[in-house]
Amino acid sequence: MWVLGDYVECTNEHYTIAVIEALVFFDWVLIGLALLGLALMFDPLGSLTYSDKVIEDSVEHGKVSRIWLRRFKFFWWMHRDESATETFQHVAGLLSALFRGTDLVPSDVVAGCILLRIRQKRETIELRRLKVMDRPEYTIDSRIIFTNTPSWMSLEWAHHYMKLSIASYGWLFVLYQNACTGCCKLIRHMSCCSCLRRHQPIVLDDNCCLCSLAGVKYLSQLSQDDILFASFRNHLCEIPFCVVADHKTASVVIVIRGSLSLRDLITDIAAASDSFEPEGLPPGSMAHRGMIIGAKVLLKQLDQYKILEKAFATYPNYGLTVTGHSLGAGLAVLLALLIRPRYPHLKVYAFATPAGLLSREAARVTEDFVLTVGLGDDLVMRLSVDSMENFRTSLLITLQACKLPKYRVVLNGFGYALFGVPDRDLHSTWRNANTINSIPGQLPLLAGETSSLRQSVICL
Repeated sequence: MWVLGDYVECTNEHYTIAVIEALVFFDWVLIGLALLGLALMFDPLGSLTYSDKVIEDSVEHGKVSRIWLRRFKFFWWMHRDESATETFQHVAGLLSALFRGTDLVPSDVVAGCILLRIRQKRETIELRRLKVMDRPEYTIDSRIIFTNTPSWMSLEWAHHYMKLSIASYGWLFVLYQNACTGCCKLIRHMSCCSCLRRHQPIVLDDNCCLCSLAGVKYLSQLSQDDILFASFRNHLCEIPFCVVADHKTASVVIVIRGSLSLRDLITDIAAASDSFEPEGLPPGSMAHRGMIIGAKVLLKQLDQYKILEKAFATYPNYGLTVTGHSLGAGLAVLLALLIRPRYPHLKVYAFATPAGLLSREAARVTEDFVLTVGLGDDLVMRLSVDSMENFRTSLLITLQACKLPKYRVVLNGFGYALFGVPDRDLHSTWRNANTINSIPGQLPLLAGETSSLRQSVICL
């Protein structure tokens, strides 16, 4: 501002100052674009050349891991959690195993995604023309879907628990829904000077006016007496949750929040599988590492405050239900497996459960007490280590098959995405290209790279 504000005024300046100010502004814009372009084009690995392939792979893996670790430390400007360093190391190792050996920069990924989208659309049209791919069947009668399922597995009950799952996002979701009037809607549910009031539920890490609790009450339409416990403590692998008494379904409900912060995102990315063998699961069962830690931390809080014991002492005839959305859905399933020996009749309503949560045999055990609901082509329900490896493989083969310069691919792709105009150059890329093998589990470019980090995991 001082550059544009400290100047000598002349009587006959006309538009000179305005032109100079505009030139200075556009110079800064060009500098910013140049730095952004450098970041997109720069390969931090450089060149590594060793005579021994094993040593080369080991050195490259270590270098990529350190790069990812530095990135996490740079962006993790907030308070460090106790488990931050260990979690970051695991996530950095996983990302290193996924992306090492690719020699890709962000602009390559953008170009590859454009080409993959063109290829996917082209192949889908061709397969349907040959009647090889059947069109999906739809129905509006939910009774057909739930013919052979228990009565509690219904869309009506799922819709009810979906409202509770959304309520766990608190005041931020209220403001998201009501950008202009959200504060007014929250005020009547706030409890300023709450420490002076009696009969308050146990609330952890909320502010003095209990804004997060106010958001939960507004979205769930529950009274304060029905909220038995609420924790808004948000650290790595420690997710906010609340325990409520739902009189409509006569059950005590554990509601777990989904991803809403950078800490939650790191918990999601800590996707390497780890051993998970609570009572009732077959030996050798595996689960999402970050969510295992989160479920155990949540169980520790439940036991520490004896929340469920107190809840069932007040409502002895109520059942137990666990619900959550996204990350919260994954934690709900794992928590249910941990406490099911104590509460064998519990139920789980999981919405948009993340992929890669449980190994195959463990997932089959949950079919009796878990109802999972997904919407369309939800990315979260399909995003796992396995799908990322398949995406990486397809991306590399796609870029190898393309003969167009990268700038033409990106420019044509923007025109295709914004205006829907088919581009002859992008479509012609696949005329002489070999078909990409997209069968899950067949990853020719990744043989043996990540076997030490994961086992085969699938979505519920």
